[in-house]
Amino acid sequence: MKKKLPDFILLFTILTLVFSGVVMILSASSVRANTLFGDSYYFFKRHLFYLALSSILAVIAYKINYKKIKELAPSILLFSLLTLILVLIPGIGRVVGGSRRWLSIGPFSFQPSEFAKLATVIYLAAYISKNKEKMKKFKSGIIPPVIVISIIFALIILEPDLGTAITIAALAGSMIFIGGIKLGWFLTLSLAASALFMLFIYIEPYRRKRLFSFLNPWQDPLDSGYHIIQSLLALGSGGFLGVGAGNSYQKFLYLPEPGTDFIFAVLGEEFGLIGTLFILSLYFIIVWRGFRIAIRIDDIFASMLAIGVTTMVVIQAIINIGVVTSLLPVTGITLPLISYGGTSLMVNLISLALLLNLSRYVEE
Repeated sequence: MKKKLPDFILLFTILTLVFSGVVMILSASSVRANTLFGDSYYFFKRHLFYLALSSILAVIAYKINYKKIKELAPSILLFSLLTLILVLIPGIGRVVGGSRRWLSIGPFSFQPSEFAKLATVIYLAAYISKNKEKMKKFKSGIIPPVIVISIIFALIILEPDLGTAITIAALAGSMIFIGGIKLGWFLTLSLAASALFMLFIYIEPYRRKRLFSFLNPWQDPLDSGYHIIQSLLALGSGGFLGVGAGNSYQKFLYLPEPGTDFIFAVLGEEFGLIGTLFILSLYFIIVWRGFRIAIRIDDIFASMLAIGVTTMVVIQAIINIGVVTSLLPVTGITLPLISYGGTSLMVNLISLALLLNLSRYVEE
């Protein structure tokens, strides 16, 4: 296939989200940064560093021949599994907030579970493209990827990070469904996975607490329901047009994690309903352009990769915004390209650069 120009609508959308993230992190993280480090720009400066590094890697992802990625799929999966194992080893994995999720590399940290999302997409795209006919057979077609995804899921659960584990399970399920699994098998696996999720919630008291708080946050407004209540107060305070850029009140240590998990609440407070709808429209455009690329590209691997990347970004956005608006229990999933988080920014920017790469091969 002859390479063409990239999808400029998609490119502009990605750049707009990145710029929105820079603006929001400058505002949302300032108070917490000053409280923790005596520097209001601490998180902002680190975000700019990660953005510069991510941009370099994104350019490489954009320029690489996507068929090379298919060849590298086993190595990418192996690297992801290795880092997920390393992070669980005491003395290697860094514990923060009771979870062992980070590998320290000098003054910086790498979160293997974030990279596992992209590794899952690449692995499944390669597997489905090589075994398209087998996807109708349960034993030889469906069981192998289910085993691989189960291993990734189990390693992430051990950190523990149920939110990311659920994200990967939903992502994998979506790709396998589109890949051609029979509906009956898909429903059976989905029910089994749902039962497993409920079991993981039930056996951990703090997860049960989060679930009950989601159902009724005012039952425990100063503890388990605090996050949701403060988030809703921020959104409600914003009204239609918002209180203005940088003028959030909730970021003054009322709203937990204002620069990461709940940055959408600060955005809603500062830019109002108009601002939140604008960001939602950008994610909708990614869905539109991503699936358009998947439908119009004449290569199964490229098509599945486009579907996987698009689904990965959108699932994270849905979960994050669902939590902030009290439609879902608190999970700790960041908002792609908006929230502070080096590994998250890097993985999402590289993933969308791959999508831009694929857009050059679309058949009009």
